Amino acid sequence: MSVHIVVCVKAVPSTTEVKMDPKTNTIVRDGRASVVNPFDATALELALRIKDEAAGKPVRVTVLSMGIPDTARLLRDCIARGADAGLLLSDRAFAGADTLATTYALTCGIDALDEPVDLVVCGKMAVDGDTAQIGPELGGALDIPCIADVQELLGVEDGVLRARRATDGGRELVEVALPAVITVAKDAAQLRMPSIAGVLAAQDAEVEVRTAAEVGADTARTGLSGSPTQVVRSFVPERTHEATAIEGTVAQQADRLAELIEEVLR
Repeated sequence: MSVHIVVCVKAVPSTTEVKMDPKTNTIVRDGRASVVNPFDATALELALRIKDEAAGKPVRVTVLSMGIPDTARLLRDCIARGADAGLLLSDRAFAGADTLATTYALTCGIDALDEPVDLVVCGKMAVDGDTAQIGPELGGALDIPCIADVQELLGVEDGVLRARRATDGGRELVEVALPAVITVAKDAAQLRMPSIAGVLAAQDAEVEVRTAAEVGADTARTGLSGSPTQVVRSFVPERTHEATAIEGTVAQQADRLAELIEEVLR
């Protein structure tokens, strides 16, 4: 039985030192290169391990992303590491999307693929958003089960995926029949380095780029227009560094310190 795996990949800033414009309250875009979201890199590695352990059965891995044209560079790197194909959804109509609009666009992209999808794998969250909503939302949109926060993938056999996931009460062994969605923890695996053959193959690989119209997306449900939640303002909290001398007896100092703490907590 063949298995088609789609790995959802997001491009995130390559640095944690994000600067804010104090006048416009927006992120300063200084041209620094983006990288694959670390959680999604783990997702790719788990998909590639399923492909490695398929024992001769055909397994195809497609990486899927929504973003600016430069994101194709990251998808090509995923191909160098073992993915078979890449699909980039790139259109101004996708800009400003929240998680709901993003999920809708990704679902349109999955539906537009040439072959049915058996497993969707994505990172638990993105390091620039931390919502952890895309995976479960994809499960709902595609009407298939979702296993969240997978920490160990035990294998896929006879159309059934086995994994261990984290819960509030500890770790849980779960089985799910495909098709399904899983989201993975960042420490579940480490993405392999690309091989020389993979790098050469990626140079000639064509990452397919499709617009909203080409995947049949309703633009009323994409981007800002399709986002019920929007960021009104972003800012860096102002911090001051002041010192207050507390004098008197030990008892007086304790009372004054308690007063200062109460003022801070108000």
